[in-house]
Amino acid sequence: MPTEAIQKLPFQLCPLGDTAIVLQFGDTIDSKTHASIRAFADILEHKPFRGLVEYVPAFTNLTIYYDPWVMSQEGKKDAYGEVVQVLQQLLLNLEVKETPAVRVVELPVLYGGDYGPDLEEVAAHCKLTAEEIIHIHSAQEYLVHMIGFAPGFPYLGGMDKRIATPRKASPRPYIPAGSVGVAGEQTGVYPISTPGGWQLIGQTPLALFDASRKVPSLLQAGDKVKFVPISEEEFKTRKEAQT
Repeated sequence: MPTEAIQKLPFQLCPLGDTAIVLQFGDTIDSKTHASIRAFADILEHKPFRGLVEYVPAFTNLTIYYDPWVMSQEGKKDAYGEVVQVLQQLLLNLEVKETPAVRVVELPVLYGGDYGPDLEEVAAHCKLTAEEIIHIHSAQEYLVHMIGFAPGFPYLGGMDKRIATPRKASPRPYIPAGSVGVAGEQTGVYPISTPGGWQLIGQTPLALFDASRKVPSLLQAGDKVKFVPISEEEFKTRKEAQT
């Protein structure tokens, strides 16, 4: 491929050890970057190259793991150079279109009280009432940019900056599964019980991760999430229905 063509490509290729390469599609978390990552992941999913092991999408990049022995043609060539050549050719044919969300998933949430112990703190920080925080938080549809940190943990984009709140100064050693939190300009849901420093404003009774399911993670990158406020009675009913 001509050098001038490579220079025009809106991505960067960086080695990650001797078995992986990182494709950097941008430096900001936005829908355009997300669409590029999804489009290229779709190519790898449906037309994997020989030597591909797996790929892992993130906010602004895609990490591709490969078998260096296969890519080097059993030691005859430079594995990394071969991977770069394959990826550059695929990138030249990349068509990025507006990709609709796979689906919109409604997550019922009981806000405040013991289920959202930091709701009042978030409201005070934002100079709003708890009711306004709930209204603003549940009015949005959030794009799932990626799954990470813990099994099934969704990193969501699109939160209203009016309710942005810093992480807690000291992380909690234990956060119940299903807890909904905010941290900076992001919101997310803890799928399993784990330590964490996000400000907790509510909890969903749904299981976001269940290893016994055919697809363990309830949410996938590209989905959209809509939080729906519910009562404590409904929370308990839906929680019991899953046990």
